[in-house]
Amino acid sequence: MTAALEIRDLQKSFGGVRATNNVSLTFEAGSLAAVIGPNGAGKSTFFNLISGALRPDYGTVRVEGRDIVGLSRAEIVKLGIARAFQVASLFSTFTVGDSLLAAVTSGLDQSERMLSRFPPPQASSRAEEVADMLGLTSKWRTKSSTLSHGDQKLLDIAIALVREPRVLLLDEPTAGMGPDERWRMIEKVREMWTRQKITVVFIEHDMDIVFAVAPRICVLCYGEIIADGTPDEIRANARVIEAYLGTPNAEAPP
Repeated sequence: MTAALEIRDLQKSFGGVRATNNVSLTFEAGSLAAVIGPNGAGKSTFFNLISGALRPDYGTVRVEGRDIVGLSRAEIVKLGIARAFQVASLFSTFTVGDSLLAAVTSGLDQSERMLSRFPPPQASSRAEEVADMLGLTSKWRTKSSTLSHGDQKLLDIAIALVREPRVLLLDEPTAGMGPDERWRMIEKVREMWTRQKITVVFIEHDMDIVFAVAPRICVLCYGEIIADGTPDEIRANARVIEAYLGTPNAEAPP
């Protein structure tokens, strides 16, 4: 398989604290992987380095072979990295349809038509496709500020997805949700991944979800990758049990 995202020897320090320490990972095109770890493990810093919100002290981040370190966040988005955040940042007065049409029109380099009553046909088609995929069609005319927490998170993912990224980063997609809503969210994510065949990497604290959904799990602890493998391999890994999961039956589902 072709590597969609390659991280090599990534380092980032804040004062005397090494938040990311020589992290090297490769994510194949079309793969789905979870990044887990205790609080303060460096997960958010890791995503910030990939998406261009932070610049590493050392190391490379490559999208389909091209090093993106030092590029602006806008350039990184154009090259195929999209991110949905733990706390959705939406235009409260925009409807779902407005938000998706604006995002896809901007991606077509037609920003002057972002709020036009007559958006480009390809923008409408893509926006409607993504809304349908994530279950937002019935809320097309609903203002984002009045959506439920779960639907706001889905809209944030949809805005990232309409620009057809090669790699989609999801930062705790189920944060702040009740049990049923969490599972509905992650099923939408899995359905989206299956239909779009893009590379998806997500940070998640709910171990039931991680072990049920992710074919691959990468474990960060104090800025270092301490394990990388299948759910069975991670569940049985002594370092992971000691650093994060506790006893083998404490949090990892059977």
